[in-house]
Amino acid sequence: MAMIAPSILSADFANLERDVRGIAQNGGDFVHVDVMDGLFVPNLTVGIPVVKALRPVTALPLDVHLMIQRPIRYVEAFVQAGADYVTVHVEADTQENTLAALERVHALGRRAGIVLKPGTPVEAAEPYLRLCDMILVMTVEPGFGGQRFMADMMPKLRALRARLDTVNPGCLLEVDGGVDTQTAPVCVASGAQVLVTGSAYFRREDRGEFVRAIHALAAPGMADGGF
Repeated sequence: MAMIAPSILSADFANLERDVRGIAQNGGDFVHVDVMDGLFVPNLTVGIPVVKALRPVTALPLDVHLMIQRPIRYVEAFVQAGADYVTVHVEADTQENTLAALERVHALGRRAGIVLKPGTPVEAAEPYLRLCDMILVMTVEPGFGGQRFMADMMPKLRALRARLDTVNPGCLLEVDGGVDTQTAPVCVASGAQVLVTGSAYFRREDRGEFVRAIHALAAPGMADGGF
């Protein structure tokens, strides 16, 4: 069964504690935290103090996605704030610094991974595959929620899953962008194990029903690969 990671980018920030507590109550598996610096992507969101404030609010893993330039500068601070997973963009720094960022997260006892933007080829992930606990494939352009799902990212997912099955089968494959009841099954059919969902989850009146529907639709054998 796929794991669901609602993104707080689409939450009600005036009631963030309520919405984050609700993720576990509604059957979610991760809390996805999108961190944007206004430089790597054209938007500003939350940072280290928010992660620290959320840590005592939920027992779910905090899945922190750093959309920031030179993330090596901050990975340690995000781990100390309470992040369980820290993922960094391969486009955001040099290969040397990206490898060092992954190693630094691991040295602190947490899980690390990389992120690929839609225009970044599978080959860009190769230097990092053996060090990753999670690889996130963006199915929208990073920076804003509510974008349309990019179905042409599915071959990238399949290629990464095949490569990971050879060199690092325990690495989770995650997708982020436009995931809903229509797109979740094809993501799972293409190898995704963690589904980040933002507006599709938070706009629902019955969020628990939405999570149950995704779990049912994305169960093995249910996805038809219709894209």
